[in-house]
Amino acid sequence: MTGGGMSVSAPGGVEFEAKITPIVIISCIMAATGGLMFGYDVGISGGVTSMDDFLEEFFPAVLRRKQQDKESNYCKYDNQGLQLFTSSLYLAGLTATFFASYTTRRLGRRLTMLIAGVFFLVGVVFNGAAQNLAMLIVGRILLGCGVGFANQAVPLFLSEIAPTRIRGGLNILFQLNVTIGILFANLVNYGTSKIHPWGWRLSLSLAGIPAGLLTLGAIFVTDTPNSLIERGRLDEGKAVLKKIRGTDNVEPEFNEIVEASRIAQEVKHPFRNLLQRRNRPQLVIAVLLQIFQQFTGINAIMFYAPVLFSTLGFKNDASLYSAVITGAVNVLSTLVSVYSVDKVGRRVLLLEAGVQMFLSQVVVAIVLGIKVTDKSDNLGSSWAILVVVAICTYVAAFAWSWGPLGWLIPSETFPLETRSAGQSVTVCINLLFTFLIAQAFLSMLCHMKFAIFIFFSAWVLVMSIFVLFFLPETKNVPIEEMTDKVWKQHWFWKRFMDDDNHHTANGNGKHNGSV
Repeated sequence: MTGGGMSVSAPGGVEFEAKITPIVIISCIMAATGGLMFGYDVGISGGVTSMDDFLEEFFPAVLRRKQQDKESNYCKYDNQGLQLFTSSLYLAGLTATFFASYTTRRLGRRLTMLIAGVFFLVGVVFNGAAQNLAMLIVGRILLGCGVGFANQAVPLFLSEIAPTRIRGGLNILFQLNVTIGILFANLVNYGTSKIHPWGWRLSLSLAGIPAGLLTLGAIFVTDTPNSLIERGRLDEGKAVLKKIRGTDNVEPEFNEIVEASRIAQEVKHPFRNLLQRRNRPQLVIAVLLQIFQQFTGINAIMFYAPVLFSTLGFKNDASLYSAVITGAVNVLSTLVSVYSVDKVGRRVLLLEAGVQMFLSQVVVAIVLGIKVTDKSDNLGSSWAILVVVAICTYVAAFAWSWGPLGWLIPSETFPLETRSAGQSVTVCINLLFTFLIAQAFLSMLCHMKFAIFIFFSAWVLVMSIFVLFFLPETKNVPIEEMTDKVWKQHWFWKRFMDDDNHHTANGNGKHNGSV
């Protein structure tokens, strides 16, 4: 990525001028701390739920089961309340997303990020000071509301601030921060597990650091030009555009945003508009990518890594330690994606990763099937290393493909008039399936045992076939040109592009709002 001026081709063959300015980089880093917060919340719960002090205070029944050898190895943690501690966050996030869609449109991206920060801070206080299960769940619900607002505003903010050529890389900053958050959480858990009896409180309270960063960031960054223009503040929008592009020559890009915004204003019902035939490809792909992303099984591993490793017979320290290793692999592999997503493209990464994930899950299933029975869990060190290596290989593949691209592709394929609604649907479906997996995984592990990895690998096969035939390549295509360059060229999706009421660039889009 070069530093100097760069050009982005516009519809009329006009060049948009855009430098990569410090303000773009700083705004993006600030905004991406929302990802840090999300990752920390995802990673922290698995480690905390494997700590005896925490279990003793809130889930004594699970602790008794964990300490008895009579119970099946796969079933020690099968407890709905324990799963609710992890999953309530996602259910709350799901509900908050609907409100966040409204605030993102009406109040702007920046203010929505600020609201997220406040929710996070209050949630952290409840969790750190929890005296009973109710306080614990309320804290998780408040954090979930923060997640709903942050996941709605941050990817949009990043897509709109970033110049086209590095949009993919900057957008993945969000996902990179999610992985750093998970790693940070695993490291914190590894340390606090040695502090008795209040180590888990420290784990939950340290979420205040990313929460504070996000809140401060949201106070200081400027809103996106798209958001200001969308709310009728044209002069301000133009000034911000000049500032973030590092040039005064922003007329072509400014006019295009104004035009796209005017068309978007004509849409009275964005959600209804989303269901129109010509928006079908983006909608279907966005929804399926979220479902597929969860059915790779990644969150089962990320939420419950310490629990999973101790189920496989790793001792408590070893299980937290293995979770730290998978967390580190996750971060490093996301960097691979930041570097390569705008070079090799989205499809190549998804297809390569599909093969890698499928094979590593099959390996884990075979090892567990042979070595971990209900009663004996002595993997032996060489088998244990093989399991960790296979899980790391799997996590690496996910981190440079389905992790970041599950968010990037929907955020760049929706046209402006359905983008906010599209992002809402994307986040909702993601959180819904995250909730289902978080709520069901420990029970599935108990009933399906090692076959749970076969279950997830079968899904990986299905989604790779989908990518092969139905997912078009979107790298280096300006968002405004997706329809002509991507959808109308695709063997399957072009059949949805034949309706007459598709608005053209000169804006005869009067049919848009009605269905």
